[in-house]
Amino acid sequence: MIKSMTGFGKAEFEINNKKITIEIKSLNSKQIDINTRTPALYREKDIEIRKLISEKLVRGKVDLNIYVENLGDETNSKINEQILKGYFHQLKEVSDKLGLTTDHRTLHAALRLPDVVKTEYESLDEQEWETIEANIRKALNDIDTFRDKEGLALETDIIGNVKSIHQLLKDIEPFEKQRIEAVKTRLTDNLESLKMNGNVDQNRFEQELIFYLEKLDINEEKVRLNNHCNYFYETAGLKESSGKKLGFISQEIGREINTIGSKANDSNIQRIVVHMKDHLERVKEQLLNVL
Repeated sequence: MIKSMTGFGKAEFEINNKKITIEIKSLNSKQIDINTRTPALYREKDIEIRKLISEKLVRGKVDLNIYVENLGDETNSKINEQILKGYFHQLKEVSDKLGLTTDHRTLHAALRLPDVVKTEYESLDEQEWETIEANIRKALNDIDTFRDKEGLALETDIIGNVKSIHQLLKDIEPFEKQRIEAVKTRLTDNLESLKMNGNVDQNRFEQELIFYLEKLDINEEKVRLNNHCNYFYETAGLKESSGKKLGFISQEIGREINTIGSKANDSNIQRIVVHMKDHLERVKEQLLNVL
C-alpha cells in the first residue's frame, strides 16, 4: 500500500466559553519536521503534541495551528482600580495647578499609564486539555485518511510507470539477435577491408570476437532489471508504506537501465532505454511524496 505524505485535518469544538479550532497540514519531507503554533496557555503541552504527531504521521513536514476564540464576557485583562484612582487624583492635582479642566480625557490618559491594566494568566484545566488532545487525534486521523486517498492516486501512477519499464524490457528482445549479427558482420567487414591477405589467425580472431560480444551482452542486466521491477511491485503491496525502500529500488532499476544503454550499441535499443528513463524519472518524482 502506497501512502502519500500530503494531508490536511481539522477539528472544531467549544469548551469553557471558547471556540477552539485545530488545523494540521502535512507535506513531503525526508524526515519528520514539526512546526506548532499554539496559544501560550497550551505551550506546556508542546512536547506531548509533537509526540502525538510523530507517532501518527511518521514522516513529513507538519504544521499544527490551534486557534482560540473567546465566546464569553470574561477577559484575562483586569483594571487595577486602586492604581487608576491614584493616577487620576495626581493628574487632577496637576491640572488644577495649571488651570486645566479635568474631564474624561484625563481618565483616558490615566488608563494608559503603567500597571493600570494587568493580565491574569489562567492555568490549563486538565479536562480542557483532554478534550483538545482528543480533537488533535481526530484531526490526525483525518490526515491519515487523506493520505490513504492521495496514496491510491500515487500508486496508480507509479505502478503504471514501472509496468511500462517492464514492458519496454520485453520490447528489447526482438532487436538483440540482429544486434549481435550486425556487430559480427561489421567487425568481419572491417577486417577484410584491411586487406591483410589472409594473414589472420582465425582462432585468435574468433576468441577476440567472443570476448567483445560478451562485453556487449545484456542478459544479466535484463534479469536484474526484471527482478527489481518485481521487487518493486512486492514492496509497494506491503501493508506499511515504504517510500524510502521504493526509492532505493528505483535507484537499482536506474542502474540497470543505464548499463543496458551503455552496452546497447544499437539505435533501436537505445531509443527504448530513453523511454525507460523517462518513465523512471516520473517514478522518482512521485516517490518524493510517498511516506
